[in-house]
Formats: sequence, C-alpha cells, structure tokens
Amino acid sequence: MAEHGNVADHGEYPLNEFELVTGEAVMLDVRPASVILRAAGTIIDWLAYLLLFVAMALLVTWLVGDSIDTALTRALGIFGLVFSILVVPMTVETLSGGRSLGKLAIGARIVRDDGGAIQLRHAFIRALVGVMELYFTFGGLAAMTALLNGRSKRLGDLLAGTYSQHERVPADNAPVRGLPLELGEWAETVDIVRLPDQLSRRIAQFLRQASRLTPESRASLAAGLAGEASAFVSPLPAAPSEVFLLGVAAVRRDREYTALMLERNRLERLQPVLERFPHGFPNR
Repeated sequence: MAEHGNVADHGEYPLNEFELVTGEAVMLDVRPASVILRAAGTIIDWLAYLLLFVAMALLVTWLVGDSIDTALTRALGIFGLVFSILVVPMTVETLSGGRSLGKLAIGARIVRDDGGAIQLRHAFIRALVGVMELYFTFGGLAAMTALLNGRSKRLGDLLAGTYSQHERVPADNAPVRGLPLELGEWAETVDIVRLPDQLSRRIAQFLRQASRLTPESRASLAAGLAGEASAFVSPLPAAPSEVFLLGVAAVRRDREYTALMLERNRLERLQPVLERFPHGFPNR
C-alpha cells in the first residue's frame, strides 16, 4: 500500500475503486486479490480443512474402534464436519487478523471495506455463508459472485462487509533516470506546483514502460501526459513531450528529496534539546 498524501489535495479528483481514505484523511492505494488468487487460496484452505476432518475421523476410529454405535458415529461425523469447515476457519481468521494458510500462500488478508481488521462477527458470517457457497456448490456460487464485482468479493464478503486485500506487492526495481542535459538551465528556474497523484502515477508508469511501447503509442501517450502536466509547470521548455515529462519527474524528485533532507537536519539539530533535562537537571 502506498500513501498519497492528504485527501484535501484531491478534492477535484474522484476516488477510484482501489483508493481508501483513512480516518486521518490519508488516501491509500490498496489492491484486492484477483479471482484467480482467491481461488488458489481457497483450494489450499479447503484441502487443509478436509485433511483436518479426515485426521479427526481417523483419530476417533483409532480411539474407540468398532465399539461405538451407528447413531453416535453419525453425530461425531457431523460434529467433526461442522468443526472443520465452520469453527476452525472462523477461529483462524479471527485470531490471525484475516489470514489463513491459503491467504498466507497468496499474500492476501481479509479486511473490512474500510480497511480495518475483521472481528469475530465478520469471520462467522464468512465461514457460515462459505459452507454453502464453497462446499455445497463446490465454489461455483463464490466464483460467479466474485466475477460480478470489482473487488472479487464472494457472497460471504458481501454480507459481512469485507474483501480480500492483496498485500504482496512486487519490488520496484525500475532504474532512476536523471534530468535530461538539455533541460539543465530550465530546471534551475522552473516552478512546478504539486501534481495530482493520479497524474503523477500515470507519468511514472509511462516512463517505466515507454521503451516497450510502439513509437506511435509512445508519442501519443507522451503528448497527452505532457499536455495535462503543462498546466502545473511554468515556464514550459522547448523540448519534446517525453523529455519534458522526464524533466518534470526529475525536478520534482530532486526537490522533494532536498526538502526531506532539510527537515531531517532540522530534527537532528533539535534532538539534543528535546532529550536533555531542563535547567541542567542531572541525569540520574
């Protein structure tokens, strides 16, 4: 998840389905797990709970042997089944904060729609509805429901107000590109106001993928993004669109880095004052 600053800076830019505003008015970019990932995690969980049920059945058979009657055998079988596919999933998700063996494997976690941790009632609703949509229909109802909404929610998630959040984000190993040489003088005097975060992400994504685009698409996308970014830059350089975008990204990165270093230096100078005792009081 990536923070995108205070929501006040985004008043005229609508939230998309992957953006979440916290109680501190901070916008977060969160990604729900896809249907395929959720299916893989569900299969792992299903196999784990099935093995648990088989292990319980074998343990009961080994302990009591053939001395148990048919009615008690059926009762114990029903109890073991309910315990394996309802009580255990509910308990595991509650105690682990929305995780399970399958979710650990795919890098996901069940969270509330507002991004908070789930409670016992959320896990109970998901597990109870999951008995019908995952076991009675062999996952068919869950898959059909997940394909019809943007966050890949199954029926249990819709009723509980939860969704599966994908937390395993790949590392960004893209090389850092410096300021183009022809924009050196322009960078010393240019005024660049804060760009909208959505526009900044689109520019960064274009610059990472530009080398893999066709020349026509590359030129068209660069021209469109340069036109949007030009409203926040003054003066505009006499440079091609892609070079202009490189310059804007480099200047913003360097200036934000400089501002962060100045803030850190000021905090380091204040640290002794904040930590020492007042009026020369001895440290005992």
